Amino acid sequence: MKKSLSSVIKYIFFLGLGVFLVWWSLHQIPDSKWGEFRESLVNARYWLLLPVFFILTTSHILRSLRWRILMQPMGYQPTIKNTFFAVMIGYLANLAVPRLGEVLKCTILARYEKIPAEKLVGTIVAERAFDVLSLGIIFLLALMVQFNVVAEYASQIFVELFKNKSGHLSLKKIITFIIILFVVFIIIKVWFKQFSHLRLVIAIKRILRGILEGLTSIRYLQQKWIFIFYTVGIWSLYVAGTWVGLFATQGTDHLGLAQAISALAFASIGMIVTPGGIGAYAYFLAKVLERNDVPFELGYANGTLQWFAQFLIVVIIGFISMGLLPLFNKKKINHETN
Repeated sequence: MKKSLSSVIKYIFFLGLGVFLVWWSLHQIPDSKWGEFRESLVNARYWLLLPVFFILTTSHILRSLRWRILMQPMGYQPTIKNTFFAVMIGYLANLAVPRLGEVLKCTILARYEKIPAEKLVGTIVAERAFDVLSLGIIFLLALMVQFNVVAEYASQIFVELFKNKSGHLSLKKIITFIIILFVVFIIIKVWFKQFSHLRLVIAIKRILRGILEGLTSIRYLQQKWIFIFYTVGIWSLYVAGTWVGLFATQGTDHLGLAQAISALAFASIGMIVTPGGIGAYAYFLAKVLERNDVPFELGYANGTLQWFAQFLIVVIIGFISMGLLPLFNKKKINHETN
């Protein structure tokens, strides 16, 4: 009961954060620029949603194939169709309740492929570990191809946090922050040592150990290079989808691959902090494009359109997968029976 209540509270908080970011972003658009924002959406090249649809759907297929490779060391070979259906239904569930999809896709394969759900949990941890690593690489690429933009954005955030009343950096605030970080580090270290028996400490250690094991698990894969190929393919398609999406609206259609990489890096944070990236995805993408001389209202219009395209893909393919999953497995069961 307590766990369910905690999940509901967390969902309401992050959903509220997303709604707040939508409200905040819209209020960042000056009254005189609302016409440009609406015009950008009205005159958008909506036909570009079609190639984006195929690009991102292909990335989901690669994700399904990559997940199957993680199951091989355990001796399981689920069908590609069931694995893909499980992935897409998981994405659909995540739109309603964050992280529900991770549980649901394990449950689906446990039911239709007879794979113990508890054994699939480790593969989910491994997947997330590699996604975190991949996102880190995307940020490094963004720093390489757009150093000035990324550095400027990071420095602006830094200045906003540590500026004084006159608008200049406050040495006192910086020193205080460093001292607080050091004290927190010491407290955590002592806490982990002295209270290692507590459930919370044990859970945190298990999570950290799981991430480490997930990253090192590639050593035991039978098809490690294919796994790496799929991972590179997934994130390359994310970049490609973002790049094509930039051509959808006027004011962003002149941007290139470098801007797409930076946009993906920061917009991906938005997908993490709010359910389905609502509000946050478009906001972060617009703020990055703003540093590429794109007015915020035009960047936000493009970010909104790109977020909606991803949302639409998950909803359409997710519901189709829900319908095809029992149908496919009914035929499969009948075939096995005969």
